[in-house]
Amino acid sequence: MTALIKKEISTFFSGPIGYLVIGLFLVVNGLFLWVFAGDYNIFDSGFADLTAFFDLAPWVFIFLIPAVTMRAISDELKLGTMELLLTKPISLRELVMAKFFGAFVLIIIALIPTLLYINTISALGNPPGNWDIGSTIGSYLGLLFLASAYTAIGIFGSSLSQNQIVAFIISVFLCFMWYYGFEGLASFSSAFDLSYLGLKAHFDSIARGVIDTRDLLYFLSMTILFLGLTVFKLRRG
Repeated sequence: MTALIKKEISTFFSGPIGYLVIGLFLVVNGLFLWVFAGDYNIFDSGFADLTAFFDLAPWVFIFLIPAVTMRAISDELKLGTMELLLTKPISLRELVMAKFFGAFVLIIIALIPTLLYINTISALGNPPGNWDIGSTIGSYLGLLFLASAYTAIGIFGSSLSQNQIVAFIISVFLCFMWYYGFEGLASFSSAFDLSYLGLKAHFDSIARGVIDTRDLLYFLSMTILFLGLTVFKLRRG
């Protein structure tokens, strides 16, 4: 499976996709955080922290990660190479996991340059170096778990159609619904707190700097669920 993961990663960087994804993620976040005036602009907020980034990044991921994963399975189905791959000594589960890890590693690489933001807010702090370490570490950890769930959802969406655009739209819809949909439904229900079923509530919980095993188990469960659904879908044809 390691060879398959390396192949997936090299596929991203053998063409423009990997560089485009990383560049787009950094440019969009950079413009909203440091250039465009508004709620996300760190200079306008008056506080030297990365709250705006951690509010913005999950929404950027909703579109960016499905763009990364939309080809993962749909291309194999369209070109008829899925059967060829399965003739090799790998299982369907290993194939899906390789697709998942290949896309997930790309997202991690896209996140790494944003660590430079920490130096910036540290310099802007009063006094310099005054920034919330626990909240920042928790938020980055939350982003990794959120990206894991989004990637699994994107892989599942890619298995539902041979058309990349359709797979992209399905994945965006599913990511949005699982991130914000339950919170939206919670506003219509006073009897049950439906927001806790969604990704946003658990991401916000980790972003506060308190690592709760229930939040981590939720993200792991979501990732396993959608990867399992992908394997089930492919087995059923």
